Amino acid sequence: MRDAKQTIELFWQTQDSGDYTALVPLFSEDAVLVDPIFGTFTGRDAIAGFMAKMVQEMGDRKTHFTVIEISGAGETAWAQWVAHTPAGDVQGCGLYKVRDGMLTYYRDYMNAASS
Repeated sequence: MRDAKQTIELFWQTQDSGDYTALVPLFSEDAVLVDPIFGTFTGRDAIAGFMAKMVQEMGDRKTHFTVIEISGAGETAWAQWVAHTPAGDVQGCGLYKVRDGMLTYYRDYMNAASS
């Protein structure tokens, strides 16, 4: 069984394709995802809808993400990442809880835009 760090490494490898819908199978049926821009999504079906929206939104915004560092073990992990946008880079981090190799909680935080 994957621990939290291994699960999040797989998450980021999958996300690199740009098809966020491919991430949905990594979430448990009762998972909660909290996005600082789009809100909270509870359950795999709601998360699937959000991931479909992310494919469209990130394409329209010409934005992609790269991971800087992933750390964790057991049921908890975090990742530091950068969102690359036409207006410049925005740094953030994700906090993740994993049970039985499945994401049960995911919340992103990001720095305020530079002025």
